[in-house]
Amino acid sequence: MNSTKLNIAVIMPAYNAEKTLAKTVQDIPEGVVDEIILTDDFSTDRTVEIAKSMGIRVIEHSQNLGYGANQKTCYDAVLETNADIIVMLHPDYQYDPRIIPFAAGFIENGICDIIIGCRVRTRRETLVNGMPLYKYISNRFLTAFENTVFGQNLGDFHSGFRVYHRKVIETINYHDNSDDFIFDTEFLAQAVYLKYRIGDIPIPTRYFREASSINFIRSLKYGLLCLWVSLKYLIQMSRLYNFKLFKSCKK
Repeated sequence: MNSTKLNIAVIMPAYNAEKTLAKTVQDIPEGVVDEIILTDDFSTDRTVEIAKSMGIRVIEHSQNLGYGANQKTCYDAVLETNADIIVMLHPDYQYDPRIIPFAAGFIENGICDIIIGCRVRTRRETLVNGMPLYKYISNRFLTAFENTVFGQNLGDFHSGFRVYHRKVIETINYHDNSDDFIFDTEFLAQAVYLKYRIGDIPIPTRYFREASSINFIRSLKYGLLCLWVSLKYLIQMSRLYNFKLFKSCKK
């Protein structure tokens, strides 16, 4: 057991989360997290006002830049702190913050470098708790395909709950990633390429109207882009072409 407690920071990429932000923060176990940083992607509601009233450090975009761009701002900000473990938590209450200490423990004890919250412990549980059937089917197909391509054994490649050791954020070339939703898949592909140890932990599925999600057309586009990222990884590993995406950028 690691005798020295590592510093844990939560980063929240936010967009129009006024209805769920407070509930998300209130469910973070007391005394576990040392700092919370929220980056707001030009919300049109009271997200920023609520975050500030709760004493959260807020960084605001002057225009809407996209989900991936918002994460880039999160990572840039957290690297300016002394955080050892970084928890990426969406403020839409889709992911249960109560598992933070358990997920962080795998990193704190040197078992994994990245932990992902797996929303699909069982098919019945996932569907009963609101994941649309088409998203469940696409998630199962893409996750199986990506596990094969990347040589992993993860239960959910597309979960937004992720916990990182600081060194992962420091070395991955995330600034060259997409500013859209495919950012997360690119990040995992980069982590696999750099041989980081990735594991997962069960997390309850929460799908409801206020939780942010992409529609069918954007989901289809996202799925095709996931296949393209996988193909780029295979090309990179075959040494047929070197993509800038997979270049390490040790800071």
